[in-house]
Amino acid sequence: MQIRKAGKSDFEYIYPLVAEVFANGDTYVFPGNLSRGEIFDIWMKNIQIVYVAVEDGKILGTYYIKPNQPGHGSHVCNAGYIVSAEERGKGIGKSMCLHSLEEAKMLGYKAIQYNLVVSTNKGAVKLWESCGFEIVGTLPKSFNHKKLGYVDAYVMYKEL
Repeated sequence: MQIRKAGKSDFEYIYPLVAEVFANGDTYVFPGNLSRGEIFDIWMKNIQIVYVAVEDGKILGTYYIKPNQPGHGSHVCNAGYIVSAEERGKGIGKSMCLHSLEEAKMLGYKAIQYNLVVSTNKGAVKLWESCGFEIVGTLPKSFNHKKLGYVDAYVMYKEL
């Protein structure tokens, strides 16, 4: 598997991955009925850099890095990750996370903050912790889970 910077033409393959995850309503805050253009703006346009995990020409996952805040908070980045449903459980998410830590350092960031990790997403919480992230805060009932209703979310943080 190779992780490389995404090009605009990769969006054709990134779009269905992102659209499916948004539609599931259990991990990202975005509504599930966004247009292709809206998803492009969220995942590709309003981001500093986007990467894809590729094997045998197939995109298995994607992630982005962007500043978490402007100005005096811009030394901390934020990242979002999505792995194809068929490829989950194969270590792709962890590979992308570890790759993002190195890329964030090279981009000059001092830390990474995940602003809203849904508490019921146990796999993601365990994965981020295994990569050195800590839960630094709990946001009570701050995520409206499509199936479970209002659930807690975590702020997770890692210094680089």
